Amino acid sequence: MRSKTQFTCSLKVAILSIAFLCLFILLFRSSIFSLSPQLTSQTNLSNSNAVAVEESHPTTETTETAATPSSCPPIPENPTCNKAPPSLSNALIHYATTNVTPQQTLREISVSAKVLQKKSPCNFLVFGLGHDSLMWTSLNYGGRTVFLEEDKSWIDQIQQKIPSLESYHVMYDTQVHQADELLKVGMEADCKKVSDPRFSQCQLAHKGFPSEVYDIDWDVIMVDAPTGFFEGAPGRMTAIYTAGLIARNKGHGDTDVFVHDVDREVEDKFSKAFLCEGYLKEQEGRIRHFNVPSHRSRLWRPFCPQ
Repeated sequence: MRSKTQFTCSLKVAILSIAFLCLFILLFRSSIFSLSPQLTSQTNLSNSNAVAVEESHPTTETTETAATPSSCPPIPENPTCNKAPPSLSNALIHYATTNVTPQQTLREISVSAKVLQKKSPCNFLVFGLGHDSLMWTSLNYGGRTVFLEEDKSWIDQIQQKIPSLESYHVMYDTQVHQADELLKVGMEADCKKVSDPRFSQCQLAHKGFPSEVYDIDWDVIMVDAPTGFFEGAPGRMTAIYTAGLIARNKGHGDTDVFVHDVDREVEDKFSKAFLCEGYLKEQEGRIRHFNVPSHRSRLWRPFCPQ
């Protein structure tokens, strides 16, 4: 059995323990309440900062979505496309559906094609109308290509197939068997004077071409006609001489002149004599390329360079 003194001490200890416990609970609660506003304000601040960061630095998806319209150009309401030139389309169809090929070889055609590539669109005069005429027109797309042909029925036949070609019927009053005599005539003083062929005193100057032939400054001339493979044919004597005279009488600049079939005597001798070996730039197969400068602005120039 416990004594009265022991009971009193135990009671005191219990009371003190309860008091300390109540004090601890009060202190703990007050500390919790004091921390709660700080946590709330920090949470609100974090949320507001996050929103600010989102507004100033949108997400990648948002950025990409916003950038997409500006990075891609708008599609036009009426889109257009570049079409092939009509002359080129016609040439492709023509040569794809025919078994007839041009008279010149690929290597020969390449000689004049290189010049046309540099000079086109330009004024291009062609002696002769043939299976290669549409090709020449296409290579000079945007320029003016004129054909001179001695066979009227052949012009009508080609015009039915290719009406877009600009061609003129011309006549010649010479024959191949006269070539040697005409070559001597060409050495005379009247034939060395540079002038409009219509007013030249030289017998080799052709005066019966359409006025366009004399009035236009030609950039390129191709002599592939008239017929010259038999004695009674017109031959190319006057065509070669007149082509050279037209080139020399040009207002300014130079003219590239091509002569085909130089394996034949007439074309060989007349091209060397009247287009001049000094102006010869290139020969490939049966074609010769001459570059003839204007003499009209420099009348002191000799007919052929020394």
